[in-house]
Amino acid sequence: MAIEDIRIETDRLILRPPNGDDLEGWAAFHADAQTMTYIGGAQSRAESWRSLCAMVGAWHVRGYAMFSLILKDSGQWIGRIGPWYPDSWPGTEVGWGIASQYAGKGYALEAAVASMNYAVDELGWQDICHTIDPENIASIKLAERLGSINRGPTQLPAPFEEARVDDWGQSREQWQANRKQFQ
Repeated sequence: MAIEDIRIETDRLILRPPNGDDLEGWAAFHADAQTMTYIGGAQSRAESWRSLCAMVGAWHVRGYAMFSLILKDSGQWIGRIGPWYPDSWPGTEVGWGIASQYAGKGYALEAAVASMNYAVDELGWQDICHTIDPENIASIKLAERLGSINRGPTQLPAPFEEARVDDWGQSREQWQANRKQFQ
């Protein structure tokens, strides 16, 4: 299947590989200091462009990366979520980031469930982690809702090696049992 044909639909969302049309939403997301508190800090538009291109490139190099998260009813870009495993990363991760104005509406959970299913069912991952700053209570709560447990501190590669993160996660078998609550 061509990357451009990959599309996951949930009740309210579309998850698809990012593309150049996402730049405005992507740049606004990355410029928001509140949204970026635990994921590298706010970025300029130029830095956002490079991170969008890196995500698009990862799709072509690895065959997967985070999805752009789109509201079905409006077509609005609201975040990025999904499989992520750059070189030297501590594990196969399903990560997430939702624009602050869309937080607290259940979109992250809905998209995380779809992304976890994709990682296990389509990518065949045996383990899924979420690298989470110990102060990021919202992400910790989402990881817990998914059934992930804190497996202890881990380290990200440069340039994020100074970030404090814990390895939250679960095995393929654990997710296959945990996802039943969402069906």
